[in-house]
Amino acid sequence: MRFAVLVLAVLTVGCSNTPPSVLVFHATAGWEHASIPAGLAAFEEIAAEEGWMLTATEDAAVLQTLPDYDAVVFLLTTRDVLDRPAELALQRFIQAGGGFVGIHSASDTEFDWPWYGRLVGAYFTGHPPGTQEAVITVVDTTFAATAHLPQTWMHTDEWYDLRTTNQFVNVVLTVDEFSYKTPEQRPVLREKPIAWYHEFDGGRAFYTALGHTVESYSDPLFRTHLREAVTWAAGEPGSLDYARETVRPEPQRFEHTILADTLHEPMELAALPDGRVVFVERPGQVHLVDPAAGTDLVVAEIPVYTGHENGLIGMAASPDFAESGHLFLFHSPPNQSANRVSRFTLSGDGLADPVTIIDIPHQREQCCHSGGSLAFGPDGLLFLSTGDDTNPFESDGYAPTDERPGRQNFDAQRTSANSDDLRGKILRIRPLPEGGYEVPEGNLFPADGSRGRPEIYAMGLRNPFRINVDQRTGYLYWGDLGPDAPEPDSTRGPAGHDEINQARTPGFFGWPYFVADNKPYAAYDFADGVAGEFAVGAAPANESPNSTGRTFLPPAQGAWLWYPYSRTDLFPLLGEGGRSAMAGPVYYADQSTPPGLPTYYNGRLFMHEWMRNRVYTVAIDEYGWYGHMEVFLEDTELSRPMDLAFGPDGRLFMLEYGQQWGSENPDARLRMITFR
Repeated sequence: MRFAVLVLAVLTVGCSNTPPSVLVFHATAGWEHASIPAGLAAFEEIAAEEGWMLTATEDAAVLQTLPDYDAVVFLLTTRDVLDRPAELALQRFIQAGGGFVGIHSASDTEFDWPWYGRLVGAYFTGHPPGTQEAVITVVDTTFAATAHLPQTWMHTDEWYDLRTTNQFVNVVLTVDEFSYKTPEQRPVLREKPIAWYHEFDGGRAFYTALGHTVESYSDPLFRTHLREAVTWAAGEPGSLDYARETVRPEPQRFEHTILADTLHEPMELAALPDGRVVFVERPGQVHLVDPAAGTDLVVAEIPVYTGHENGLIGMAASPDFAESGHLFLFHSPPNQSANRVSRFTLSGDGLADPVTIIDIPHQREQCCHSGGSLAFGPDGLLFLSTGDDTNPFESDGYAPTDERPGRQNFDAQRTSANSDDLRGKILRIRPLPEGGYEVPEGNLFPADGSRGRPEIYAMGLRNPFRINVDQRTGYLYWGDLGPDAPEPDSTRGPAGHDEINQARTPGFFGWPYFVADNKPYAAYDFADGVAGEFAVGAAPANESPNSTGRTFLPPAQGAWLWYPYSRTDLFPLLGEGGRSAMAGPVYYADQSTPPGLPTYYNGRLFMHEWMRNRVYTVAIDEYGWYGHMEVFLEDTELSRPMDLAFGPDGRLFMLEYGQQWGSENPDARLRMITFR
């Protein structure tokens, strides 16, 4: 959390002579504080003294009337107290310029709603038992809600431990943890923020962790603290502007059209410049769909080997498709232990002129992981993903690093962590007109091949099944399907996690030595079942006899977003269950013609979870970091979303695989989504 630097600018807010209208919301779905009545009585007395119009309620439906107020106070709320209409009402109110004040357990509220967490600034994680007297330090002596306090304030309360959810707040009070925690409980840093304010999403928000005790609400210092916080948050009474709201659109404004159904394992799609769509099915079919004409033609059947998850599994249209008609396919030739990227030309209703671009060796003795996604960057370079080509089923769901003789196909060190192998990677190449490719500058290893295969852009991947490139920033995104261990093991390593990764530059992303945010695996002797040392991210070493590359690898980079089978507090909207993370495109409203999607989605990554039948939009801040996540079309029943692409008019095309693996499914379909 940063400290305030522009104090004078914010102190001018709330200086109107018109008293504000204030809604005090005090619903609970967890612990109910005995101090709620005292808090309500204090606000009633303050309102009488200041002339506020005050309403108190525990009915979330009353939040629909927020346009009638200037500020809302969450007084000692707990857990999930808002339904979706109430959430939207609060979000629109803040975006219209409204004010929010959270008191004490307001941080113990709405854990499933990341926007609320960023509004408050932190979430409650726990507290020492009971109440204690502690030393509070006033960090900002000029802010209205703290200017009246002594520099050092002795106060008795229940002292929360908090997890920061928004670092861009202005801290006004800290508490000395040494003044109330035992030596065993004390952290390294003794001064902990407990009150702050910030401007957020168009409005103003203030949070104080104080207010647990009944006595607090009769303390003149604390009452003034609350009064001035509400006055600041209310701003200029009557100045709400709901034209500023950017709340996500209602689901009913999206029109769904099924363009094709009863498909056989649809894999990847491309939206063409003329409005048509091409997609491929794993057994080898290439479909050309014309939404305007309502037609779905099979324009080619590519002979492929379909064992061990192989087949026709990826495709991309060339950036110059309008002139060249070139389509690139990732497929498994039937009589060769390799996966191949070929270029074809779409001519009329067929594919012609196949040209081989690159072959990637791939063994066909053991399953699994082929990768197979294709994507062009804004500079015309082709990215292609390859899986680790390693059997994952005999390592108990942990890292498959079996170095025993004859077990090379059970050792991902021979591929993902091998600098001289193209598997377990994302490659970046420039296809040549005559076939083949050249290696551009700027990949992970030098172009002369002296330190590793120069085609490698990202290595240390398990199964990067769907990738995309941000057409504005050039950032590479991919979903990496992780291992299957349901729980961590103290000797072997972490539970399995799936990842969404972002690469702004080339790098090593850890597999099979790390997963998620660089959670390490231990070296493991598969012969005697003994675990050894855990991997070290700063200097991972590949000493496997199955590796032909360099021993010392680049530092391991952690995932951008990660989650296990179970629910995670970091990314709660992902829920729990099976995992298959996939990265879709980043949407830019100004790169499409109407109708397009609303500007609300501008700059967001669309990711999809195949197993959980969900699509999510991920907001990315100006620095490229993860911001927050929302479910996209949460009321729509999807059936294994496999790939996403935006058409030139901004319509979203979605391939759905269907519920049954390895077969034709009636719910396997191509969906077109249009915003109205």
